[in-house]
Amino acid sequence: MEEVQQFPENGGGSPSVESTAAGASALKADATGPSETTPAVLGLHIGGSKTHAVRWDATHANGEGMEITEASANLSSVGHQGADAVLRRIAASVGSGIEAVCAGAAGADTPASRAVLSALLTEHFPGARIEVVHDTRIVLAAAGLDAGVVLVAGTGSVAWGRNGDGMEARSGGYGYLLGDEGGGYSVVRDAVREALREYYAGLEPGTMVRALMAATANVDALQLMDSFYAKPEPDHWATLAPLVLELAAEGDHAAVRIQAEAAHHLAALARQVLGELGLDLPLVMAGSLLVNHSELAGAVARKVSLEDPSSIRILSQTPVHGAVELARQLIKA
Repeated sequence: MEEVQQFPENGGGSPSVESTAAGASALKADATGPSETTPAVLGLHIGGSKTHAVRWDATHANGEGMEITEASANLSSVGHQGADAVLRRIAASVGSGIEAVCAGAAGADTPASRAVLSALLTEHFPGARIEVVHDTRIVLAAAGLDAGVVLVAGTGSVAWGRNGDGMEARSGGYGYLLGDEGGGYSVVRDAVREALREYYAGLEPGTMVRALMAATANVDALQLMDSFYAKPEPDHWATLAPLVLELAAEGDHAAVRIQAEAAHHLAALARQVLGELGLDLPLVMAGSLLVNHSELAGAVARKVSLEDPSSIRILSQTPVHGAVELARQLIKA
């Protein structure tokens, strides 16, 4: 069964624990069938704002796994101590017997950063096989693909891919100071810029700017600018990106311009990776901005302009299930 939807051509605190059947199709049972000896594995998706964890073992072979949502364990966001605390709570919640852990982490770009996170995971899951990868890698696995290109737009933006020969390529994902164009923070920053443009042009605030000021309790563009500098954390502002994209879907001119700019940047990321690895590869779109906003996703798809539009897909399950699949592969290796 395919784990992604084909894209239309027209187009801290205490952890929360629950069961989930999402992603079951990506986690196929061994040929011998599930048994009580099926090893327990843990998949982690560590983003800038939250950590998503799924434990998978024989008791969940019917398609349900223990799912946990926690605060972010991203080292660049919360530091070593914060990440350690989050992982400790997750370890306590999922229980013992974990034999393999795969963590897909935003910002896991260097061997040094991956080594630090791997050491933390080894401490909390002693004896388990550990693998730390960039979060784009688990998106490809969640899509049930060994080769393809992933485009992610959430707080930030990045494209990554791997072809059938094992060659990898990446574009973007440099963080809000150096890039991340087309991500949520970038979209809202452009909206703040629009507020300042209208203000200094002597114009009345437009619909989008009024909505943004209302959402942030600011009375004018200058106060909005002060707020933007006073609390520069990307995750804080990225949460307002849906407001802009929803107004774009309604036809607000300023929001439409910002959405078009975001689509341009995102498509450029995807095209660069596809150009390096092969235009015949499937493109999987993921991240909240692309999964939840079809107008933006459609604009990106049109700008990528592949010969076969059916090869552009939207991820239909959460990326953490790709981390579970990679953890299961560690056991099989």
